Amino acid sequence: MSDTGATPFRSDRPKVVITDYDYGDVDVERAILEKVGAQVIALQAKTEADLFEAAKDCAAMVNQYARIGSETISRMQNCEVIARYGVGVDIVDVKAATDRNILVTNVQNYCTEEVADHAISLWLTLARKLPDYDRATHKGIWQWQSGKPINRLRGRTMGVVSFGKIGQAIAARARAFGVNVIAFDPFLPEAVAQEHGAELVSKADLLARSDYILMQAPMTPETHYFLSDAEFAAMKPGAILVNTGRGPTVDNKALYRALTDGHLCSAGLDDPEEEPAKRASWDPADNPIFTLPNVLVTPHAAYYSEESIMAARTIAATQVAKVLTGQKPDYTVNAQALAATAAQ
Repeated sequence: MSDTGATPFRSDRPKVVITDYDYGDVDVERAILEKVGAQVIALQAKTEADLFEAAKDCAAMVNQYARIGSETISRMQNCEVIARYGVGVDIVDVKAATDRNILVTNVQNYCTEEVADHAISLWLTLARKLPDYDRATHKGIWQWQSGKPINRLRGRTMGVVSFGKIGQAIAARARAFGVNVIAFDPFLPEAVAQEHGAELVSKADLLARSDYILMQAPMTPETHYFLSDAEFAAMKPGAILVNTGRGPTVDNKALYRALTDGHLCSAGLDDPEEEPAKRASWDPADNPIFTLPNVLVTPHAAYYSEESIMAARTIAATQVAKVLTGQKPDYTVNAQALAATAAQ
């Protein structure tokens, strides 16, 4: 289904295809792109096949949840840039784009504060047993014991997985509550972690020492099921897990087992493993995690504020506008790879 607000397409104007969006309209994007002579075609693609026809003559493609894979990219004859509305590019086949000399851009630094706030909110909600108290009081039970046991936060250990800007912002907030912060990030120099008040440790150490584990990992082949049965077994009894990174970094079936056998206390997920927004259809009944009272799930909303949404839309469209007008974009994913290929 296309955006009915689009003006009739003219073949002499570069076509920018927005694969999908849930912002209500694409007025922000259209205002930016029409200024540089482009025409915006907005779709609501639910499968990759929905993009095949539009891919043939597009000059650019922008995606939110829809996957732009090799089959779509192979059909692109004139595409200069693929732009993501967010940071992660796991739903873009970057290698296929690079092979076709197509630049990939993303949006960075637009929701650091929001995600960090959301992660801390989930952590505090679970650590202070607010859902337990809420359910009890709504049933007429007025007892502090409804949340028992609750442990003091100060002096306990929080492990942060992936210690980039968001992980660092999480750590800054957590330290205000007196917790000790350790971090696992194989790509980060130890000095950087120390600058942000964290001790850089191995994965095994993080699992063994953390009372709380806050996941902020991107989705890569190496991070898929970063936490599964073996990892949950290695965690402290009664530990709390919060994942505001990609859903598939946590094996939900293994998490269900760890929560139901009592080894873990609770979990807060900003996205379950199946990532519902990226599916044509979804039912929570398919995932047993949704049956557990000690699990909080939010609909991939950690990045959201009115300000961050506007920033994501503006920045993504601006990257496309810059490429189409021969300017250097602000945030590139494969520019170095393209340059290396051109130099060969």
